[in-house]
Order: sequence, then structure tokens, then C-alpha cells
Amino acid sequence: MAFSKQQLQKFADLIKIEVPDEKLAQMNIDSVIEWLDKLQQIDTTGVEPMLNPAEHKLPRRTDVVTDGNIRDLVLANAPDNAGTSRGYFAVPKVMDGD
Repeated sequence: MAFSKQQLQKFADLIKIEVPDEKLAQMNIDSVIEWLDKLQQIDTTGVEPMLNPAEHKLPRRTDVVTDGNIRDLVLANAPDNAGTSRGYFAVPKVMDGD
């Protein structure tokens, strides 16, 4: 099945790509179409369709909160102890407020 330049240009327009006329003359779409025709001839009766060829399941774990009530351990990493006694990180002022 040979495609004309007009058909190839129509395909390009449909898929919203710009193909110069020089490239259309060089395109060998017929070999791709022949290969697709060969794929269509493969007998797939009894073969179940797959969404993904790599059929594996990700391991699941229970969703358990594990970082609760460790405020003092987190605040121990503070570079400045100015606010840690009150339960927060103290940082230098970065903006002047008016």
C-alpha cells in the first residue's frame, strides 16, 4: 500500500506536525505500514490483554504514624537554643517589617 504525498501531508496535518515537502518525498512510510500489517496477522486468540508487560505488584505496608511526640529530639538539632525552651526553632530575621 503506497501513500501519496497528499495523504502523508494530510496525516501530518491531522497530528499537528509540520513536514516540509522535501521530507515527504524521502519518507518511507510503506515499510512501517507493511510491518504493522504483519503484526495484525498474528493469531492472538486466547491471549489475555495486559495493561503493562511488567506484571508486578508494589509491596504495601500499613500506614502507621511513627514520628509523633519527638519534639525534643527534633529541637535538639537546632543550631541556636534561643527558642528551643519554648518549643520552636529560632531563626535570624530576614525581612524588615513596616
